[in-house]
Amino acid sequence: MIPLAEGIGWTRSPVPGSLNHINLWLLEDEGGVAIVDTGLNIPPAREAWEAVFAGPLAGRDVTRVICTHFHPDHLGLAGWLAERFGVRLWMTRGEWLFGRMLTTDVRDAPPPEAFAYWRAAGWSEERIEAEAARGWGRFAAMVSPIPVAMVRLQDGDLVQVGARTWRVVTGSGHSPEHACLVDDAGKLMIAGDQVLPRITSNVSLSLSEPEADPLGEWLASIAKLRQLPDDLLVLPAHGEPFTGLHARLDALATGHAGRLDALHAHLAEPKRAVDCFPVLFGRAIGDGVYGLATGEAMAHLRHLEVTGRAVREVRDGAYWYRAAA
Repeated sequence: MIPLAEGIGWTRSPVPGSLNHINLWLLEDEGGVAIVDTGLNIPPAREAWEAVFAGPLAGRDVTRVICTHFHPDHLGLAGWLAERFGVRLWMTRGEWLFGRMLTTDVRDAPPPEAFAYWRAAGWSEERIEAEAARGWGRFAAMVSPIPVAMVRLQDGDLVQVGARTWRVVTGSGHSPEHACLVDDAGKLMIAGDQVLPRITSNVSLSLSEPEADPLGEWLASIAKLRQLPDDLLVLPAHGEPFTGLHARLDALATGHAGRLDALHAHLAEPKRAVDCFPVLFGRAIGDGVYGLATGEAMAHLRHLEVTGRAVREVRDGAYWYRAAA
């Protein structure tokens, strides 16, 4: 555990693949320590926590578990920790409900909506068959049982944790109701995945809401967060703490605008989502990230449609997009 500021500790939990890790935050609280985000429900992540509990937190109680959003690297061990210490989980309602829904949706084969989504994006039948053979409900395997009861966080809430007061600022697009925590007096922001220093958070068109505009929500959230002070020390879920919040938000917005412009030009002739990978990502997309890339491409195409820059046509279940006249 690295002391980061008065009453704030920083530790990391392992994540397979290119992300490598997730940052977790330990906040001094009355009677113990509050944990913000928890890591995946995998043996190396549990072992990392055991090392912390045997080392820097030896003899300390955990007072509450706070999760920024439902993704498994953030929520994965929340239930395990809450049960172990007999404490409540704190989350926004949208994130808690989504996580609870996904952990119960376990079945042998994907639902019909999944097949329709993959075909709409332009997946080959061979790829669809291979994906279907993997079953459905892998989210549940990465998350310990989510508590049935929780304490709700809402945008604008003030949450007292020890000597610090944290203001809840929610965003959307990467997840339904992502909670950031801002300590205005201490000039700190626990940003989760809402603002990352080097990479752009995945923004995908969800199977649950195929007619939504998650990229529009993401861009609106960027504008909302830009109203925060620029001198905050940002504590992100991945990478290292950084300053320069406004510059980073501007870079994220500019990056998406550039991708949208390039994609619009690419749609001079009708294209499916899979046909847009080279323009959006500039590299080959392997099997391990094919689903994420598909969701990202669908989100950008959907945003062009919502903003009137593209028109969607459906042919044999596939969505073909072309630039609007």
